[in-house]
Amino acid sequence: MQVLTMRVKRLLRPACLALAMLALPATSAAQDFDDAPPLPDVAAGEVPEGSVGGMGDINLYPKRVVIDPRQRIASIGLYNRTIDPGEYEISVVDMVMTPSGEVFPLDNLPPGVSTARLQPASEFLRWSPRRVRLLGSEAQTVRIMARPPADLPDGEYRAHFLAVSVPQDVDQGFSIDDAVSDGDGTGPDIGVLIRPRFGISIPIIVRVGETTLDVALDGFGFVQTPEGTAIGMTIRRSGSRSAFGDITITAQGIDEPVAIARGIGVYPEIDAREVVLGFSNLFDTTQLRSGTVLTATYVDDDFAPGDMLASSTFVVP
Repeated sequence: MQVLTMRVKRLLRPACLALAMLALPATSAAQDFDDAPPLPDVAAGEVPEGSVGGMGDINLYPKRVVIDPRQRIASIGLYNRTIDPGEYEISVVDMVMTPSGEVFPLDNLPPGVSTARLQPASEFLRWSPRRVRLLGSEAQTVRIMARPPADLPDGEYRAHFLAVSVPQDVDQGFSIDDAVSDGDGTGPDIGVLIRPRFGISIPIIVRVGETTLDVALDGFGFVQTPEGTAIGMTIRRSGSRSAFGDITITAQGIDEPVAIARGIGVYPEIDAREVVLGFSNLFDTTQLRSGTVLTATYVDDDFAPGDMLASSTFVVP
């Protein structure tokens, strides 16, 4: 049977994405990136601390990038965590967050998702290189530069850095005409070979001028999920800046946290995000008796790391 080869780009949720590449402005000359802060050295065979990974073979670090008026150039590290070489295309795309916390590229939006309040940054970001090849356990730095227009209003703008694997030794396959005709008029069977392109993305936050943020937690309580009982709440945000931090649930009289969720963000295009936390594997849920007071704290890991953004309490019924 002959096989008709098709390259399919499979969409996955961040931090694991595979997308069609966009035509973007040319990068600045290499010397423009000389002032980028260096990243920590990565020892061969060691995954970089604070990196994020997806379903593919690559990690990115740090987990997010914030560019402000003090430093308009940033560095992002790519690390091939496998023993095999890999090649990756680097792009910057605009994405929008929904109240469920999902993030979608603008060229693949589900019905009903609004972009009215999104402030994209891709148009004034430059980066180099655009394509890298890494040996197994090898890392490389990509430089990102922000050049916002002088008249850009104060606020927070965002794009997402995206690294997508390039399939190796891809068979170009047959043309449609070749696939449906073998010269004798009968035609062969046609199959389809799908080659997914896995990748990973992290946000690039660009802040211009003064920004503000107020955060509150509400709707704190138990919820039912397919996996069982969990803890749910709503993060409410106002102001011109995103919220980003860690949520910890503690119980009165119990030393270990009941639940922890790290790296929870709420971007400026939405006012609220629903969050569900599963109980820690180390926590015995039989300790949650009627009258136990649970406390949720949302601690900043962005603008003022360690500061409490919001807190809320809940009494077990």
